[in-house]
Amino acid sequence: MGRTVVVTGGAKGIGRAIVERFAALGDGVIALGRDRDALQRLGGVGTEVCDVTDERAVAQTFGSIGDVDVLVNNAGFAESAPLARTSLESWSRHLDVNVTGPFLCMRAVVPAMRERGSGSIVTVASVAGRVGAPYTSAYTASKHAAVGLTRAVASELAGTGVRVNAVCPAYVRTELITRAIARIVEATGRTEAEAEQALVDQAPLGRLLDPAEVADAVVFLASDAAAAITGQALVIDGGGVQA
Repeated sequence: MGRTVVVTGGAKGIGRAIVERFAALGDGVIALGRDRDALQRLGGVGTEVCDVTDERAVAQTFGSIGDVDVLVNNAGFAESAPLARTSLESWSRHLDVNVTGPFLCMRAVVPAMRERGSGSIVTVASVAGRVGAPYTSAYTASKHAAVGLTRAVASELAGTGVRVNAVCPAYVRTELITRAIARIVEATGRTEAEAEQALVDQAPLGRLLDPAEVADAVVFLASDAAAAITGQALVIDGGGVQA
């Protein structure tokens, strides 16, 4: 029997790629998400409808799952706006999904992991968790907080056999980026191709990342090959982030 792996935001984009990678290894994967229809389109894995910002829902969901060997905090939220036009609602939503969600899920699985003396937690953060960028004050603050949470929990669990890490990808070709391109088109009048190129120009690789590339990094950090790695924020951007 493989490991029990829980992936939040597991029905789409990066989350779906992560689910597929672990399932291909023979692990028992459970994808969490809010979109029931999208979850039902996943094949060969378990699914649970769960809002990771809801304390009671998280407790009930993980209580029904039982022991978790690997937790991947992938559920995320992103909007962009100048600071002066960033609403409190948007600010709070970023923190709720990108920070409180991982906090609640970590809190749900850590006690049993610590008791067993094994387990791995990987949070999908962003290069925005390492450096700042214009028009992303709420998103960048939340991803910095997610990286800080990772480091704090890793420090707390050092030597217990439980490892806690994060991955920090640059722009990834997902529905999130499709929406970002649409916003650029609306705000600037550029074509979709020009808007995408504006994002690509910020990537040292000269292209957008594929979700599978992020999934590979997550699988590595959760594996025995990374047994000596904890408290790290692995940047996946082709060498652009130096902070």
